[in-house]
Amino acid sequence: QVQLVESGGGLVQPGGSLRLSCAASRSIFSLNPMGWYRQAPGKQRELVAGITSTGTTNYADSVTGRFTISRDNAKNTMYLQMNSLKPEDTGVYYCNVAFRSQYYWGQGTQVTVSS
Repeated sequence: QVQLVESGGGLVQPGGSLRLSCAASRSIFSLNPMGWYRQAPGKQRELVAGITSTGTTNYADSVTGRFTISRDNAKNTMYLQMNSLKPEDTGVYYCNVAFRSQYYWGQGTQVTVSS
């Protein structure tokens, strides 16, 4: 079992920045891969960014160059640094991890980009 707790969401103006955190209940050495997803109102959940245990990353085309995913193994935490935010980045952001062939989700954190 893995419990995940996201934090860091909020309301931000276009062009602003936020950093999301995903704290895991166990060592993230054993969680691979890890990723951030988002779900906008009326849309399906989509992958935003992923990271493997070796640090290999991948991003959705819509966020490449603006978002950065990282993981701090010592803190059992994954991050998503979001810069140059746009209204279309609005949604609930979820962290997701794989552990022993099962996938686990956090409860989500709301990000709203609006002036």
